[in-house]
Amino acid sequence: MNGLAVAFIFVDALLVLTLPRHLAALPVLAVTYYMPVSAGFDLGPFNFYGVRVVLTLAFVRILAKGERLPGGANRLDWLMVWWAVVALVTSLFHDDMWATFVNRLGLVFMGCGSYFTLRIFCSTQEDVTRICRMTALLLLPVAVSMLYEKLTGNNPFAEFGGVSSTSEVRNGTIRAQGAFGHSILAGSAAAAVLPLMGVLWRSHRMTAIAGIGACLTMVFSCGSTGPLMSTVFALAALMMWRMREHMRLVRWGAVLGYIGLELVMNAPAYYILSYIDLTGSSTSWHRAALIEAAVTHWPEWWAIGTDYTRHWMAYGVLWSGNHVDITNYYIRMGVDGGMPLLLMFLAVLGKGFSYVGKILQTRNGQSADFPFATWALGAALFAHASTFISVSYFDQCVVLLYMTLALISSSLMQQTVAPVQAAVRARRTERFGFPANARVEGMPR
Repeated sequence: MNGLAVAFIFVDALLVLTLPRHLAALPVLAVTYYMPVSAGFDLGPFNFYGVRVVLTLAFVRILAKGERLPGGANRLDWLMVWWAVVALVTSLFHDDMWATFVNRLGLVFMGCGSYFTLRIFCSTQEDVTRICRMTALLLLPVAVSMLYEKLTGNNPFAEFGGVSSTSEVRNGTIRAQGAFGHSILAGSAAAAVLPLMGVLWRSHRMTAIAGIGACLTMVFSCGSTGPLMSTVFALAALMMWRMREHMRLVRWGAVLGYIGLELVMNAPAYYILSYIDLTGSSTSWHRAALIEAAVTHWPEWWAIGTDYTRHWMAYGVLWSGNHVDITNYYIRMGVDGGMPLLLMFLAVLGKGFSYVGKILQTRNGQSADFPFATWALGAALFAHASTFISVSYFDQCVVLLYMTLALISSSLMQQTVAPVQAAVRARRTERFGFPANARVEGMPR
């Protein structure tokens, strides 16, 4: 970590400790988009890079100020806790127990730290919109930087350390990565937050357009097929807004379509992935072969995961002699913690989608643009879920996943719990003469 990175993290840390609650998410998002995860320091067996430092101080702030979950804990909050518990418990059954446990602590800290921090900082529907605006504006410099990197092959974010100053070139295509761990992750991050611009479309149109431009520029600059496909899925999910009353039919159509592919293809239907190459430099065949390998070797990992996957495929990776390149986040969860961890992760995603549907069915003083904004949050979650088929998050991208879940969770509490608590306050005032703003259990201070 060089002096510039230290200065950036210091300012960010100061902001997360001192900004008012409705702006406290800004430094968390800034360090996510601008600071490479490889720029950090070690404290004993633990690695602290920019995002982890800021999240740690965010928890210090939350404890010091007594800030709480808006509306109290809901089922998604508890599912996140149980996901963390399963991740830690399954680590105890691996060969190098201590190293695996420390690694799993990092996974849990990034997941729960991002989710609960942003969940607490997002206490009103205005906060949901504000965080989406922050994302749009913060991505503008990233997009300009990645376009410059695409044109020159030089990465400006290398000034912070942690990423190479020279961009990767594959089959003659420069693949810009910005501050992210890989060009594919940079493009995937942009594709996944693209639907969040839909939250701003009616209330902050110009900011939304700027954010869309930034996201598309990042996807183009990364030079990878995966993010392009994620963008297609993200936009398709947004356009399904007009089909929202017929989503059951759409889901069954997708299932029948997959069954149809199974009937007409010689290989398993998921090998349709191997035919997708939009840039001329894709390794899409590997994605399909990895799924087949995971299915074939299911007895090895289903219980608690596995420490060895090198025999799954004919080739491995330079950074590990024990594993192949796990470019699928669902399989990654299975390899790490078996079916228990994978099922908990799927339960978290499923509850997120369930909450989107529940919010849309609620009519508690919603503004005219609120239903579409909620749909946009669901589209962003769908973009992440579809991206996981071909990308395994290993850098700050996880913050964006759990940010999306936190926004959905907070939106639900505002539409379901907040009106009930407001009614309780009104009854208190009417019957007992308590002040209208008297604190109700579960509401933020």
